[in-house]
Amino acid sequence: MNGKAGPRTAGDGSTRTRLDRGRGALGPALELVHTGRAPTRAVLTAELGVTRATAGAVAAELEALGLIRVDARPGAAAGSQGRPSHRLEVADDGPVALAAQVHADGFRAALVGLGGRIVATAPGCETVDADPAKVLGSVVDAGAELLRETGRRCVGAGLAVPSAVTEPEGLALNPLHLAWPAGAPVREIFAERVRAAGIEGPAFAANDVNLAALAEHRHGAGRGARDLLCVATGHRGVGGALVLDGRLHTGSSGLALEVGHLTVNPEGRPCHCGSRGCLDVEADPLAFLTAAGRAPGPEVSLLQQSNELIRDESHDPSVRTAIEELIDRLGLGLAGLISILNPDRIILGGLHRALLDADPDRLRAVVADRSLWGRSGGVPILACTLDHNSLVGAAELAWQPVLDDPLKALPV
Repeated sequence: MNGKAGPRTAGDGSTRTRLDRGRGALGPALELVHTGRAPTRAVLTAELGVTRATAGAVAAELEALGLIRVDARPGAAAGSQGRPSHRLEVADDGPVALAAQVHADGFRAALVGLGGRIVATAPGCETVDADPAKVLGSVVDAGAELLRETGRRCVGAGLAVPSAVTEPEGLALNPLHLAWPAGAPVREIFAERVRAAGIEGPAFAANDVNLAALAEHRHGAGRGARDLLCVATGHRGVGGALVLDGRLHTGSSGLALEVGHLTVNPEGRPCHCGSRGCLDVEADPLAFLTAAGRAPGPEVSLLQQSNELIRDESHDPSVRTAIEELIDRLGLGLAGLISILNPDRIILGGLHRALLDADPDRLRAVVADRSLWGRSGGVPILACTLDHNSLVGAAELAWQPVLDDPLKALPV
């Protein structure tokens, strides 16, 4: 507990009694503060449906655990009316989760606190070894060094990979853009490296776009959505994810929402899956560079090259044609997903975010024209807003046990 005292008790036992009554509210209360939905103790009281005294005891316990900070003096928010209330914030110096991400162009490690706040990052190598054990060992070592430098307590570790990850086994079933063998036991390998580095807490692994969607739902463009669809490009390929009522929908074995393998061009490029014209090869950075007549360079990632081309040369006729071509393919895929899933919001990441920014009207028009519901059933299409959202989502995996039961996950 970073030297903090255990749960506080009042001399007459009244605070302890209130805390005992509200102990089941500790996790929900922490999640409300974590996601920014309870900025004050008054809001926390209303959201939990408990008395002011119980909410105060719950907030005090979370503060004693080093997870949140409660303002000593109540204050009114600007423009608000009514009794001032104590403000609640995540603790700036509280515990962190180790987050790791591996993609086709390298890896990155980070420490992420509550609220999705990135505390420190360590970029890794630009080439990914064919042996997942070597790569995961390196990224965990980078994370362990960050923990030593910051002196933070670690609640656990999460890993984002560009592959469907089976549940509960944790196998990377199709790491198509890495040289890893299909079915590599990434969760087991990652957990072993985490333990070997002396890092406490559980270790998890999941698909990178799933984790990006989870992070955006809790802290970014997906806040407030009930059924959130996320479609994004990584450094290669296209992925998708669905968040239902705050939880990722991963299907019966973790393999749901492989949207990259929707066919959007039957006469198009051969896909790694054996089909042809899939979104994965028709609307990713390599497809864009090819359509724009640009040869990919080795200096930076394909995603960065594509984003820079859209930003700096969108008036070039060949680039403009490529933008429109990929928007049309993406819009076709989104229209099909809307008809099947009926989401109340769509968020786009990676190259797709840049395409949306370049011509939002065209994308929305294509989706409306191709959708079963047309313009009358229009779904908001927004850009992802978080930097490193897959890393933040990987940290969410490690934070979840704490959100579920803070006292169990962080014993005194």
